[in-house]
Amino acid sequence: MWAEELARAVAAGDPVAARDCARSVPAQEQDDLLQQLATSAAAGSTLAAEVLVEQLDESGVIRRFVRSSLLDESAVDDVSQDALISVAGSIGAFRGGSKVSTWVHTIVRNRVVDHLRRQRVTAPLPQDELSPAQRMSSMIATRATVQEALAALPELYRDPVTLRDLEGLSYAEVADRLDRNVGTVKAQISRGRALVAARLQDQGWLTG
Repeated sequence: MWAEELARAVAAGDPVAARDCARSVPAQEQDDLLQQLATSAAAGSTLAAEVLVEQLDESGVIRRFVRSSLLDESAVDDVSQDALISVAGSIGAFRGGSKVSTWVHTIVRNRVVDHLRRQRVTAPLPQDELSPAQRMSSMIATRATVQEALAALPELYRDPVTLRDLEGLSYAEVADRLDRNVGTVKAQISRGRALVAARLQDQGWLTG
């Protein structure tokens, strides 16, 4: 059964087996997959947190939640990224008392409210009022400990985040440098930042 295979892969710290197993789970069992990953991530598994972030992003569930709450389509990408980072950064607070989708929906709703509030503010925002993505980008650029967490990421995510947040390249420039399309680069940067947040949360640097 996939649940047992996934548990073994996560316990062994085998990212290839864990990702292969997650991708093989039937659509009708996705809720069970997310529940198992979130429970393991909350217990301290960085690998489970990484696979959870990837599954949430690939499934489009966060984007659907955001789109159902916002009329401004141009803001969907930004708020979705903020929500993904918040999920990763607060995974230690997940207690399994509700479905993962319900827990994620609450986080999305909070990020939507934050976004709408920021739109009403005309003066520059203080650091603690920035969006999760803006804060994470700033932390990656300025803190050695965060850069260590970035260095531990899979190359697929590490390279685009490094080019964007450390070298300051635009999304288009990152895409050109890595020979990837812009949409792919944006998704990889979003996931990479979320995975950094998950690693920092696991190390006690972030709290939900």
